[in-house]
Amino acid sequence: MILPILQYGDPILRAKGKRIEQIDDSIRELAANMIETMHAAHGVGLAAQQIGEALQLTVLDISPVEDRPSTLKLNGEDADPKSAMPLVLINPEIELRGESEVGVEGCLSFPEITGDIERAQSVRVRAQNLEGDTIEFEAGGLLARAIQHEHDHLHGILFIDRMRSAAKAALSSRLRRLQKEARRGRRIFPEVEPRKHSGLVTETTL
Repeated sequence: MILPILQYGDPILRAKGKRIEQIDDSIRELAANMIETMHAAHGVGLAAQQIGEALQLTVLDISPVEDRPSTLKLNGEDADPKSAMPLVLINPEIELRGESEVGVEGCLSFPEITGDIERAQSVRVRAQNLEGDTIEFEAGGLLARAIQHEHDHLHGILFIDRMRSAAKAALSSRLRRLQKEARRGRRIFPEVEPRKHSGLVTETTL
């Protein structure tokens, strides 16, 4: 089921997610709905806060993206990142690795807004999957960026918080408009509000 996505200005987007203690059918159904919603919105990641649930749960799928490579290491061995998609992370913990780099990001909760965001080039991740098993892996490239973006969401941090002050100031009027719309109860419905971005931005919206 495709779910409505909360728009910037909704207070749930600023809520730290509650740790999931029991992975049951309701969590599995929520994750499946989040994956369907993410795909419908042409995003590469979606956090539970974005669909109104303050939980430590995020889904990712970088497989449609051809021009921003990703890397994945499982048990120290290189693996095809697309083979692990869609990826469900429950109660994730991340360790930032490598140098930092600046890249373009968008966010499904911020229609029509993108920005240059500095992130670590790679991350080490420890999380649970839908079977309740602990998984550990290393990610680089776009996958690492997406994981950092979604991990921020799970702690109430938004990508605009990581923009340079001048860039954020330039967006102030648009951000105020989104907040005003959110206060009026506006939600984003992917099936009736297709993204208007070009291919690059559409496929890298988090």
